[in-house]
Amino acid sequence: MPMLMRRVVFVGLLGAVAVALVWLCWRAVVPGGVTPLEWVALLAFVGVAPWLGISAANALIGLVILLGARDPVGAVLPAARAARAGARAPTIIAVCIRHEDMADITPPMRRLMAGLPADFTLWFLSDSSAPEAIAAEEAALREFPAARYRRRTDNTGFKAGNVMEFLDHHAGDARYIICLDADSEMSPAAVLRLVAIMEADQHLAIVQQLIVGRPTQVAFARLFQFGMRACMRAWAVGQAWWQGDAGPYWGHNAIIRIAPFRAHARLETLPDGRQILSHDQVEATRLTAAGWKVMLLPEEAGSLTGSPPALPELLARDRRWGAGNMQYWALLKLPGITPMGRWQLAQAMLLFAVAPLWAVVLAAAVLNVATGGAAGTDAVALATLMLAAWGAQNAPKLAGYAQVLAQPALAAAYGGRAHFARGAAVEILHGHALEIIITMNKAMLLFGLPFRRAVGWAAQNRAARGVGWRDAVLLLWPQVLVGLLCLWLAPTWWLLPWVLPLILSVPFCVLTAARLTGIGAIPEELQA
Repeated sequence: MPMLMRRVVFVGLLGAVAVALVWLCWRAVVPGGVTPLEWVALLAFVGVAPWLGISAANALIGLVILLGARDPVGAVLPAARAARAGARAPTIIAVCIRHEDMADITPPMRRLMAGLPADFTLWFLSDSSAPEAIAAEEAALREFPAARYRRRTDNTGFKAGNVMEFLDHHAGDARYIICLDADSEMSPAAVLRLVAIMEADQHLAIVQQLIVGRPTQVAFARLFQFGMRACMRAWAVGQAWWQGDAGPYWGHNAIIRIAPFRAHARLETLPDGRQILSHDQVEATRLTAAGWKVMLLPEEAGSLTGSPPALPELLARDRRWGAGNMQYWALLKLPGITPMGRWQLAQAMLLFAVAPLWAVVLAAAVLNVATGGAAGTDAVALATLMLAAWGAQNAPKLAGYAQVLAQPALAAAYGGRAHFARGAAVEILHGHALEIIITMNKAMLLFGLPFRRAVGWAAQNRAARGVGWRDAVLLLWPQVLVGLLCLWLAPTWWLLPWVLPLILSVPFCVLTAARLTGIGAIPEELQA
């Protein structure tokens, strides 16, 4: 099917889902007459509906391809079919580090390099400034002679600046670079496949491989990555089908053709002088605007990363990502970006922009109940709306679960259908509570973003260390307060799925930071 027709199909599905949801919302509020607060909730929901449509459309397309195509990967990335086994070119493996625990980083890198030929070179690109971190890096790498080490004296441009400075001065005659984060892990077979794909299509600038979570015994990370793995499989295939050669770049576990990247992906500051935080998608739009291809390889095998070990780390990551993604507003108006490039930037912004709109829906609905305006609400239509909106929001994850249950070989990799279904059931409960909590966190972030000081790219905690009750209360008291206030103002049944996760966010945070085994096992864990 031509790419234009694919995009028409996607937009048609998106629009149909969004319109149906808005119609359900209208049917819920119209019987008793629409109050001013219901108008506010309805208009805010109109802003949310496109994101729900995007989620459902990607999921539906992805599931059809995953279940119906003989070669789902080749259906969305033709170069994967044309790739020739054994094709190679001088390639750099670059690990970006800043104040990291080197004992966690070097073992997977040793395993990777042991399986790669001699024309692959490993570099550690350091942006560390703390003397103890620098000393630890140097000590670790003295015992790793196969690796090379370069440290900048400042971190101008953050990770993007780190990589570009390296390419300008140290890349030599390498044709490709594969960027990894400190918690990334790739297999030799996955790396060699990426190189072969690039060699099969000389117009590819970036191939971004799908990324899944590394095995862990911490409940939060274990359930989070179990759900994300199912979600991203269907989402990525669906998205790759209609985005084609204007796909996403997530900043790591991806292969880059050095020459065009160095020529076109150099980032300047924003018009107001600030540095770009979320660099990856901007770099991708620059390359597609220059006529190069950026494509997604929706294949899990051999491409892993660490998941946030507990809720505080996930909320901190969202704050960084939210501040970075919302900077894209200043880039949408700049010349030299293709329509698909603008779509990618707008979609990244919408991921966070829907959160305050959800908060407005909740606030207006609660106040409407408290003032007696909801007396005429159609309870059946409201329940249908809530279920349909939840289904659209979670459609990629549900599609991923459906695929595993429908394909015996895939289910066997998870320990069988029954074992997988138990994990999916627990994750759905965990995922619903988590989504409510992080949506409120994103809403508070965006409401407060104009008043915050500049956000930087600080070092991240990647270690499982548990969460104390006091720390959880200090972090989550706003969410608890909002939940209690909503329930006090509007003690009604339909509000419970929204407010209970907020009210219980402190025990959720503490208890999910503990160990969990058995439930939520992934193939890499079962094969170990």
